[in-house]
Amino acid sequence: MTHLSPLSVPYRAAQRSISIVFALAFLAFSGGAAFGGFLGGLGAVALVGFAVLTIAGYEFAYYQRFEYELTSDTLDIRSGVFSRRNREIPYRRIQNVDISRNVAQRLFGLAAVDLETAGGGGTEGSLRFVTYEEALRIQKEVARLKRGDTAPDAPEPDRDVLFELTPRELAIVGALSFDLRLPGIVFLFATSVFPIAASFVDVPIPTRGIAAGVVGAATIAFLIAAASWAAGFASSVVNYYGFKLTRVGDELQYERGLIQHYTGSIPVDKLQTLTIEDNPLKRRFGYATLLVETAGYAPGADNGASASRSRRGSEAAIPLATRDRVQALVEELEGVTEPTFERPPTRIRRRYVVRYLLAIGAIVLGLYGANTIFGGIPWYTPMILAPVAAVAGVYQWRHRGRALTENHFVTRNGFWKREIRFVPYYRIQTTIETRTIFQRRWRVSTVTADTAGSLSIVGGDAAAVDIEVAAAADLRDELDDRLRDALAARREERRRARQASLGVGPTDDSHTQADAPDTDGLSSDDQTDPFVYRTPKSRTEQQESVNDRQADDVTVADDDAGPDAGDDESNDDAENETDSR
Repeated sequence: MTHLSPLSVPYRAAQRSISIVFALAFLAFSGGAAFGGFLGGLGAVALVGFAVLTIAGYEFAYYQRFEYELTSDTLDIRSGVFSRRNREIPYRRIQNVDISRNVAQRLFGLAAVDLETAGGGGTEGSLRFVTYEEALRIQKEVARLKRGDTAPDAPEPDRDVLFELTPRELAIVGALSFDLRLPGIVFLFATSVFPIAASFVDVPIPTRGIAAGVVGAATIAFLIAAASWAAGFASSVVNYYGFKLTRVGDELQYERGLIQHYTGSIPVDKLQTLTIEDNPLKRRFGYATLLVETAGYAPGADNGASASRSRRGSEAAIPLATRDRVQALVEELEGVTEPTFERPPTRIRRRYVVRYLLAIGAIVLGLYGANTIFGGIPWYTPMILAPVAAVAGVYQWRHRGRALTENHFVTRNGFWKREIRFVPYYRIQTTIETRTIFQRRWRVSTVTADTAGSLSIVGGDAAAVDIEVAAAADLRDELDDRLRDALAARREERRRARQASLGVGPTDDSHTQADAPDTDGLSSDDQTDPFVYRTPKSRTEQQESVNDRQADDVTVADDDAGPDAGDDESNDDAENETDSR
């Protein structure tokens, strides 16, 4: 068994002590001042010293009790000071091994290692902290053992650099990025600063009437745009500094980050959805971003339910590249090109225009109420955006659509942040049709293809929005049919691959069984053969069969692929996740 790095003891102790020590020091010295005299200050020092020694003692005990070992088929972790916890993580279930280092950790030569598994809602195992060399060794050994290479000196697969971000491209990433989390702060700042600034400027600035409203709105809009751009530029440079994407065997390996440096992997076989993302500026200059989703937790994001969709982690496959390069990588990974989309009905353009006008009306009404109470508020200013609402409605309709290719369900949504999602049929877990009260009035529905991707839990699935009710029912049935066909074809492909690895040639019987239509007179051998596909008789049986076959597909894929295989636990995870959905 191996211990963590000895330097992890002082580092973790300092990490835990800073906030606690400051809080205790403030309270203690405040109390000492109240008592007055030397004893009060001495007691404060003793209290802070006792807290530091307690934390250091706990961290030393944690270091002594934390052990891990790379066995032939599992990563074993034993930890716990007061309560012991033993974990055995099979390599075939490990999806990502991610290494992260902030500035202080790089200074001390430490690294944090996080192990993610498919279907998990958080980190399955964490090593905090080991040396950077040990972290690289763990990442390399887990990848080797997943591939089934038992020899320690087995040659590594060829490394093919797919994308590397140059300094010029990094600057473009920042220049074309916006962080829209600051508009509220900027709005409050501008509304309070504008009247004060006007009083110090010699140039006559209107403070009342329509002119004042126009000038104020223009100033606030400019400040919001400038702050959003500056925040987006800084965030992009910090996150994607030194970005490199490399294909190593069946994995995509990435590294990125300036302050917090990440190194991780994305298993190609575990990809759930590919997303091409852009905005008006990126489209104008011919750039786009490629995002990938894998099953379960998103590496690089926060643990727990508070993890935000904006924390991309390993999901950012290419932060920025020309659209041709992005589409070429999508074609290489999934064998699909951007199709011709079918837009929602033309009458839906009016719905979008009305929706934007109602939003503007609500803002005007709110400002009018505030003006009635406080006075001096140009409540009518948002009315100048009415013409913009019409244009925005048309553009939203134009950039929305859906398509069915040979092997993928493709959707397109959004104008300011347009997303084109490519979902393989065999990755669909549930097809959902929803209708809001407003959609019922317009006789349209939304069809969503739910997957096990990490963004699914926060509404990031592929969705065909505002399509005719009859078309939505047809689309749902078509997706169900293609899902069953894709699962059957995938299972047969896995079966043939396993036969080839065992040196067993395919027989006519196997072809006939795999391609045979549903019949009532299946033989007993056929009924027990897990590779024979049979069409269910009813909608309920049909859905149950899809759920079972998806879970079986994980197991078959795991058994056939060896290092990517899943055990009974992963099969149960898939079934449980499908049922919960």
